[in-house]
Formats: sequence, C-alpha cells, structure tokens
Amino acid sequence: MTPLSDMTGIDWQDAFQTSDYIAGASDYPPRWAATAAAFRAKQWAQLDIAYGDHPRERFDLFLPQGTPKGLCVIVHGGFWLGFDKSSWSDMARGPVSHGWAVAMPSYVLAPEASLPDITSQIGRAVTVAASMVAGPIQFTGHSAGGHLVTRLASIDGPLAPNIASRVDRVVSISGLHDLRPLLMHSMNEKLGLTEETAIQESSVLSRPMTGVRVSAWVGAAERPEFLRPSGLLAEIWGANLVADPGKHHFDVIDGLKDAAHPLTLELVKN
Repeated sequence: MTPLSDMTGIDWQDAFQTSDYIAGASDYPPRWAATAAAFRAKQWAQLDIAYGDHPRERFDLFLPQGTPKGLCVIVHGGFWLGFDKSSWSDMARGPVSHGWAVAMPSYVLAPEASLPDITSQIGRAVTVAASMVAGPIQFTGHSAGGHLVTRLASIDGPLAPNIASRVDRVVSISGLHDLRPLLMHSMNEKLGLTEETAIQESSVLSRPMTGVRVSAWVGAAERPEFLRPSGLLAEIWGANLVADPGKHHFDVIDGLKDAAHPLTLELVKN
C-alpha cells in the first residue's frame, strides 16, 4: 500500500512538531512544573487518590469553598508519552474559582499502555471522582488530553450509563481527534497504533453522546495538524469551534488559570 505521506505530500514528522515552531519552547515545562507546585501548596486538595493499582493510576482532587457545583475533569497532554498531573495543577484555578471541584488524573503512558488502555484508565478515574463529587460533570483536556475527553464523550466510550448521564459539557483544547496520520509518524513505534485502533480511538469517526455540549478550542497560531482535528470535530460533531487569537500549542491552555478568561467560562457555563 502506498504510504499516506506519499499520497498527500505532507511531511507527517513535521506536521506534529510543536516546539520547533514556538519561541522559548524549552522554558515552558519547568515553568509549568513550578506554577503547578505553587498552586498545590495553597489550594485545598486531596492528592494521589488511587483509581487503579498502577502507580500512575492516581488523580488529584482540587476543591472549592463550600459544596461544589459539580465535577470538572482536566486531562493532561504529552502525546500519551509524557508528563503527569503534577505539571498542570494550576489549570484547576479557573474552574475552582467558579465553585467546581476539579479532578486531574495521571495515566499509564505508552508504550506501557496502549491508547485503548489509556482511554479505559481515564474512564475509571472519572468513575471514582464522580463517586466523590455530586452533580454535573464537565470535561476538558489539552492535546492528547483533548483526544481523551472526546473519547469519554463518544457513544462508544468507556463510561457506564449512570456516569455518562451526568456529563454536560466537553471542551477539547487542541485535541487530536483523528489518529490515522499518526500511523505515519515515528512516535507510533511507542504508541503502537494499528489501523484498527487508530480508527477505534479517533473521535471524529464516532459520535457524541446525546445531550453533551461540545466545544473545540484551539490556538489560532497552532500548526495545521492541530487546527484540522478541531475543524473536523466542529463539522462532524457539531461542536462549537473557537480559534483563540495569537495562541499556540503551549500557551492555549493558560485560559484555564484565569477565572475570567473565555476558556474557563466556556467550561463552567450552564
């Protein structure tokens, strides 16, 4: 079979490259870790709650003052290959400021876990968090995390009916909703996607659960292969598409740290 890259003329290695196109890219991860640690030190939270047996099957639960309005789940990115919840704690600031509890899970990374495994893990994390917080459930996630939250909201997702019925809103931030191009990328040596699992895990090839409101939020300065999946989600799922002016892949998430930012307001609005 002719490789997809030969048919399209697209350099798929470059298509998923982010840091080479962002000024000061290497400064972002230590900055994320530092601001997340500072937030954890001040915010009322229950840390490292187990939802499985693996050391990475843990989530942090950040709590507002008083009874939470409901549960927000924020899923981190990193191409399913890197990072954990500890780098992103301060993304809970916006939703917590509006009275929502925020669960932030880690998950077992590839290649130790397959993408279907990771989807199931996040489903289990949501189930445990939902047993601790009453009310509606909102999802958001960035990049690979954006993929995972739309998989949770798919009609063929892993959530049990009693949990799925509580899901009200999904805001995917620069999510990867069509995984088939990753079959042409070297990272698939670790992801282990097959044609079958790439189709299974591509949200744009499924449909959203009934009654769930979906937004595809993406930085307007993103690379084309991060813009394209958000456009597809808008077309196929009827998602609300927002291109955040001037934002790239590393700073598009910053809106969750600000209670007044439109990204936070998109997530918490009724």
